Amino acid sequence: MARIAGVDLKDNWKIDYALTNIKGVGWALSKNILKELELDSSKRVFDLTTDEITKITKKVTEYPVEGDLFRKVKSDINRLKVTGAFRGIRHNRGLPSRGQRTKSNARTKRGKRRTVGAFRKEQLTKMQQQSK
Repeated sequence: MARIAGVDLKDNWKIDYALTNIKGVGWALSKNILKELELDSSKRVFDLTTDEITKITKKVTEYPVEGDLFRKVKSDINRLKVTGAFRGIRHNRGLPSRGQRTKSNARTKRGKRRTVGAFRKEQLTKMQQQSK
């Protein structure tokens, strides 16, 4: 097993797919890295030499991956919260921040549906009238 950026890559995987298991490395970046290093993308992980693995490791460390990426995303979200941006407020409240509707969807964010029955609704209207 090769270890790149703190992730163990299985030996029987092709290297282009194996690199996508590193958080922050997708298909496009994986292909780009292999193209720049002039490595065959159909090569399996167990076929790589230690020299090739170190080259790949050096190239991957040029990009924000794994822990660095998580810290960057967390700090970006924190910056939005501190500045009071709309997206930051949505993150604080645990609601969708990219414009999705919440009236009929967003069950995972908003939680389980709570039905308000007729009796409870009458009590709520009475309490609102009394408070006025």
